[in-house]
Amino acid sequence: MRIAQVAPLYESVPPMAYGATERVVSYLTEALVAAGHDVTLFATGDSRTGAHLVATCERGLWRDSSVWDTQCHHVRQLETVAQRADQFDIVHFHGEPMHLPVSKRLPCRHVTTMHGLLLPADHGPLYAQFPDAPLVSISDDQRKPLPSANWRATIHHGMPPDVLPFHPTGGDYLVFLGRMMPSKRPDLAIEIARRTGLPLKMAAKVHPGEHGYFRDEIEPLLARNKDVVEYLGEVGGEARHALLANARALLFPVDWPEPFGMVLIEAMSCGTPVIAFRRGAVPEVVDHGVSGLIVGDVNEAVDAVERVGSLNRAACRRVFEQRFTADRMAHDYLAVYRQLLEEA
Repeated sequence: MRIAQVAPLYESVPPMAYGATERVVSYLTEALVAAGHDVTLFATGDSRTGAHLVATCERGLWRDSSVWDTQCHHVRQLETVAQRADQFDIVHFHGEPMHLPVSKRLPCRHVTTMHGLLLPADHGPLYAQFPDAPLVSISDDQRKPLPSANWRATIHHGMPPDVLPFHPTGGDYLVFLGRMMPSKRPDLAIEIARRTGLPLKMAAKVHPGEHGYFRDEIEPLLARNKDVVEYLGEVGGEARHALLANARALLFPVDWPEPFGMVLIEAMSCGTPVIAFRRGAVPEVVDHGVSGLIVGDVNEAVDAVERVGSLNRAACRRVFEQRFTADRMAHDYLAVYRQLLEEA
């Protein structure tokens, strides 16, 4: 099958550190290549892939200080996709929905994975305008604001089993990993660590629009709790793996309808259990009592820290291998592609 994967241009594919969507696109692309398909990846010039790479910008836009308006680069990318669309059986979009007016006019089939939060006031009118646009959700919970959209499947993310190998023993610290934003509630992670007395290692990216939040809300907490909390900034590569693999547990105290939570399965891959708030897709992703503990608030999270050591790390890894591999993800997407081609 001739498949085009269209990634956002904010980070390389895969990203150097933070970048959940770009990481998923990378895992899917490489799994499709390994399965023998003819895959073209539209992404940044610093991306690394076994597919045919078509780049419309030199590097990830968030890492290019000369870039101000990222939309310009995505429009150029979309035009490049449209010019080459007759080379593909299907084009798979992963970015923001500016492609919808063009995609319905392509000479091939197309599908869009929605990677973010869906907002009824914004996405509702948009998908009412494009009711035939085929969509894939990354969790069933993600669909709730738009139940009438043209959903073709829910496909949970996956990753290669060897990216974050199993680690049979954990350490005596907690870890918070991801993005420094209000809905991820890093402040609650600090409070949980303070109340349990366990060290907390925080590795989180601060995006340009979140510097004020970090400066005003989080830095004072870090200063007051420096005996418990270590802020590491953005961490990638082997250091990121070691951070996850050697933790007692990953803290995931989200305060929004999380569409998936890639870091959850990254922790599971290492065998590190998670302590996650019951929000969004968390109950779909975490097997309570096996791969982690699902809690309702900070008090329950503090109690869970005491109990999480009783979970079996090998069982946690088995959940990952059964449910969240890149091969399973690619298999599920291929089923959607074939369904769309049969309809054509």
